[in-house]
This record gives sequence, structure tokens and C-alpha cells, in this order.
Amino acid sequence: MMDRKTVRGNRLGLLIMGVLLLAAGGYALARGAHALPQSVAPGAGPLTGGGLREAFAAFSPWLWIAVAVAAIVLAVFGLRWLLVQGRRERPGGFRLESGAAGATDVRTDVVAKAVADEVGAHPSILSARASLVGTRAHPAVRLRVVADENAPMSAIREELGGRAMPHMRKALEMEHVPAVARVSLREAPHPRRAVA
Repeated sequence: MMDRKTVRGNRLGLLIMGVLLLAAGGYALARGAHALPQSVAPGAGPLTGGGLREAFAAFSPWLWIAVAVAAIVLAVFGLRWLLVQGRRERPGGFRLESGAAGATDVRTDVVAKAVADEVGAHPSILSARASLVGTRAHPAVRLRVVADENAPMSAIREELGGRAMPHMRKALEMEHVPAVARVSLREAPHPRRAVA
């Protein structure tokens, strides 16, 4: 689950980019259709008219330096945006019980490991990994399971939905915890036989 700040930032960035591109496209379309005053924006003339070329010539080389600095700033923002995309919202822990006698805190990595261990103990499961994502108020589980290709899927489904997830919900004291399980099938390793 992507971090909520990242989602909000993506929406705001896409909105700004969309408005800018819409304005530029609308201007080019209106200019080409001769809808703008021809004294200001002649439809037959090039988009980069004489005024723009004169400005670059008059303020050279400072204008080119400003363009280079703006390009570097945009590149840094783009790089930061790419790095932020991998940020996930991971709850650090849950407070299950709080009162005069004290508080009970549970770490999410411990809960995730317990779920993975319980799933991995099933004879048809070759390996299992789990992680908790989301917020403390709305956690979610991501499971990666490698199962024996000869095992019936109903047994794997029963293990996940019938035992592991109810145990985790009980441990977190929550009635509803969304879960996504990726199940890969693989041939089980053949047991080695020792010959005396």
C-alpha cells in the first residue's frame, strides 16, 4: 500500500501538470485557429516569434544559465518523485490494550513473522513471507507463498483464510484486516534417502 502522502503528492503533481499542458495545448489550438488577436499572437507566424528570439539574444548568456538551472531543479524534483514512489506506509506497532494496569503493544514485524511461520508450517507450503502495510487504523497483510504444485488449492486457501488470517485478526483484536496472497507453485524437493 502506497504511503498516503505519496498518493496526495502524485495527485497534486498530476493536476498541476495537467493544467499546464491543457493551457499550453489550448493556447496553441487557439492561436492556430486564429481565435487570438492577430497583433499579439498571429496564427500564421511561428510559436517562437521574433520577441522571444530577441529576449534570448538580449539577455544571453544569463537567460541560458537560468534555463539550465530550471532544468536541473526539474531533474531533482523528478528524481525525488521517483524515489518517493517506493515508499510504503508501514505501521510500527499496535496498542491493543490500554488502561490503569498498563498498555499492551504489538510490533507489526513480529505479527507478520508469526503469520508467515504459521502458514509455512503447513505441509503443502514450501515457504511463506508476510508483511503488514497500511496504517494502524487500517492495516493490511501482504503474503508471498510458495506451495507444492501437487497440493490442492483448496487446502492452501483453507490454510490462509480458515486458520492463519483469523489467528492474526484475533492477535490484532480487529474484525477486518484485508489480505492479498501471492501464491507461486513449485515442485517440492524430493526427500533424500540414506542408504546404509
